[in-house]
Amino acid sequence: MARYPWREFWAFLAAGLVTLLLVLPYQLALRPTPPPIPLALLVVAAVAQSAIFLAIAVGLGLAAARPVGLSAPLVEAWLYGGDVRTALRALQLPLAVVIGVASSAAVLVLEFALFRPLIPELAHLGVAAPERWQGLLASFYGGIAEELLTRLFLVSVFAWLLTRVLRGSLAFWLAIVLSAALFGLGHLPATAALVPLSPAVIARAVILNGIPGVAFGWLYWQRGLEAAMVAHFSADLVLHVLIGG
Repeated sequence: MARYPWREFWAFLAAGLVTLLLVLPYQLALRPTPPPIPLALLVVAAVAQSAIFLAIAVGLGLAAARPVGLSAPLVEAWLYGGDVRTALRALQLPLAVVIGVASSAAVLVLEFALFRPLIPELAHLGVAAPERWQGLLASFYGGIAEELLTRLFLVSVFAWLLTRVLRGSLAFWLAIVLSAALFGLGHLPATAALVPLSPAVIARAVILNGIPGVAFGWLYWQRGLEAAMVAHFSADLVLHVLIGG
């Protein structure tokens, strides 16, 4: 039985915890009113809760990934004495950047050409726009923590379960689509606080998060977790820094 990759666990958990702190200025900028409890207490509680979920997700994700051949090749090579240069070349990071930017462009086109006309309330929310530096910090959270939660955890666990009943690539495609859809549905509580839920609002959450999610999931499957992280980070730079602010 292969040993559990504890070095990877601690490396990913540490990176994810750092991004939990980096995203705080962005999250606080989106709050329309001051929190009802002291800000320091709110921050400590939110970070602690997120850290617990992150630790569980990384722990289970790494356990599920290895049996189905999913990995983080660059981190593994770095931590366990492998060929870092070969791992880096195999990731094809320029392709990841292109896919990330293309997915963000698809999101923007669908948002303004389809969903804004369908959901006119979106144009009148009056939500404060974070500064570009806050968007930049939040992009690290998206590229690292959200990939640990969605790709490393959800895709790996779904793939591990599905490969027990399905053969070939179908299990991986279903795992990728399911994780992307769940990630989109996970945005609904925050959306519901701003606009009433409707079929169009639900479709918007699933589609706008699902398109990048499927792209990042494919990169995780075919190139490695770091490729998915770079693509996600690139997409967030477009959405939160180039367009936002």
